[in-house]
Amino acid sequence: MDRREAPATEEGWYALHDLRRIDWDAWRAATERERERALEEGEAFLQAHEALEDADAGGSAVFTVAGHEADIMLLHLRPSTAHLDRAERAFEQTALAAFTERTYSYLSVTEVSGYLTEELADGLENIESDGTRQYMQQRLYPSIPDAEHVCFYPMDKRRGPDQNWYDLPIEERRELIAGHGEVGREYAGQVTQIITGSMGLDDYEWGVTLFADDATAIKRLLAEMRFDPSSSRYAEFGPFYFGRRFAPAHLSALFAGEPLPAYGTDEGDETGDTDGTDEQTDTAVATAQPDDGTASSDTGAAAAGDGGRPDTGGPSHEETSAAELAESLRRVGIDVDDHPDAGYGLLFFSDEDAERLVEEVDGLRGNFDHYDTHVVTTVRAESGRSAVVSLWANERAANTASGFLADLPGVGEGLGGPVGSADSSPERAADDETAAGADGSQEAAVNGATSATNPAGTADDDDIRGALADLDIYAGQPHGEDVYAMVLYSEADIADVREEVASLSSGFDRYDTHVRTALYEGTATDRAAVVSLWETRDAADTAGDYLADLPGIVRRAGEGSNFGTMGMFYTVKPEYREEFRDRFETVGEMLAEMDGHLETDLMVNDDDENDMFIASQWEREEDAMAFFRSDDFRETVQWGREVLADRPRHVFLA
Repeated sequence: MDRREAPATEEGWYALHDLRRIDWDAWRAATERERERALEEGEAFLQAHEALEDADAGGSAVFTVAGHEADIMLLHLRPSTAHLDRAERAFEQTALAAFTERTYSYLSVTEVSGYLTEELADGLENIESDGTRQYMQQRLYPSIPDAEHVCFYPMDKRRGPDQNWYDLPIEERRELIAGHGEVGREYAGQVTQIITGSMGLDDYEWGVTLFADDATAIKRLLAEMRFDPSSSRYAEFGPFYFGRRFAPAHLSALFAGEPLPAYGTDEGDETGDTDGTDEQTDTAVATAQPDDGTASSDTGAAAAGDGGRPDTGGPSHEETSAAELAESLRRVGIDVDDHPDAGYGLLFFSDEDAERLVEEVDGLRGNFDHYDTHVVTTVRAESGRSAVVSLWANERAANTASGFLADLPGVGEGLGGPVGSADSSPERAADDETAAGADGSQEAAVNGATSATNPAGTADDDDIRGALADLDIYAGQPHGEDVYAMVLYSEADIADVREEVASLSSGFDRYDTHVRTALYEGTATDRAAVVSLWETRDAADTAGDYLADLPGIVRRAGEGSNFGTMGMFYTVKPEYREEFRDRFETVGEMLAEMDGHLETDLMVNDDDENDMFIASQWEREEDAMAFFRSDDFRETVQWGREVLADRPRHVFLA
């Protein structure tokens, strides 16, 4: 029989799980001075090792352990076995060690294997994808999460007569590992893992350490994993240890039987988050699959500092300031104020056509969305090239995503920086005021890729933006009206759309919050537009799910356009209808000669030919603004007041 192929591996930090039972009889018999000394030396040892005073890299943490197997678990990650040996002996020198007895220990080393990518056989440094390489580096040099709960267990792959993992062809093993990872990704953002290999180091082949704030998330994950063939057929498990992380400063509370707060939650905790800047990061893994022996696909989390991690080559973008990033994002139609959950943003430019990039980016976004640190990722067109924007809750997650975004076709330069309120500057406010239009009214500034901004809305109202953007719906609140407008474009035959819209509108009429839903037909294009007006955002949000299912829905902003004015709704006096359309043709010819103009269409209500709106697409907001500030636009607005049956309703989509 041919020898099966072993996957290539790369190793990182060595890991020691040191489990101890407390001798409570000895503790109760000890004098007060002996107890004080034991607690002082124990706390000093734990704090020194969390602070990496004994090494230049790694991490340490201490956990309680529930049940009879142990009372506490010390976890050390270090660059060498010598560091772990010294840490073991240093603990034994403390007075606290005399009150403990080791019940179990496990020695292993962080690893990644060729099950992730065949390129690993040529060495980690030769992996072409920046994203995959950085992801592997984070698995090799992980942070210990700040999550409240921990679960540790060793495991083997079965080598029985009927099921022998090591007798399977490597292609079959890769397929099983990939399926295992699909289960794990469902728990991304809930469960974080550190995977360590231990062949030749300890009794089992791998160690798995899981971290979660919700203890039942670990249980549910492992239950689902047991039914996956990689586990049900080929996994053998050792003992399980479950506990909670606590700060070294609370060691005395542990021995006193007092409640232990979740790690990093109480004010003044030396190792916790005292200034609001410490984060818990879920690394943004896009395409990589878990390694052999994994129980989840989510690795990494944050601790203070970088733990001495080796230089991974840095992110694939150039660092910039919050103000400069906000301005760059604004140029491609993204307002950072529309994304309050974002803490770090990325902007990459590509020579590839935006439409061709969409499918690639959709694939990445589908994986990014598994992580609660992901805010939004979208494609825009910008001055003959494409722009990919990705916003994340924190820098660590964004840095991982950066590598995958840099691998997109045609990508060259990239920017990254903190996301703040830098865009809310006096200069920006002045621009917004000018953009109100020639009649002096303040228009609603609406973001076309992340949907709408309602100036009168609350922060909770803004939650609808991302959901509508994903459904290719553009929305906003017409100035001066207590309605919420949504617009979708369709390239299906208008007869097909007409029947569907009539059915939806009839159903919507059962709700008091529905104002109207109408179908508009383009005069310069074959597209149709569906406009739906609602009194509340909540109602509009619900309606959006149904509207998105209409036939032939297409995305307008992003198809060569960074600024689409969807609005300028007009109800024309019947006697001026033809004159209005003639005037539009004249303006359309003028627009065609303007820099940055892509397309303008007059959309006419299918049921009321006097009801129209103008949809216009531009390369940049600046180009559109140049027209709105022009004398020609001012004259058109002034003339319009004479022919309109009602005041115009303007909604801008940026």
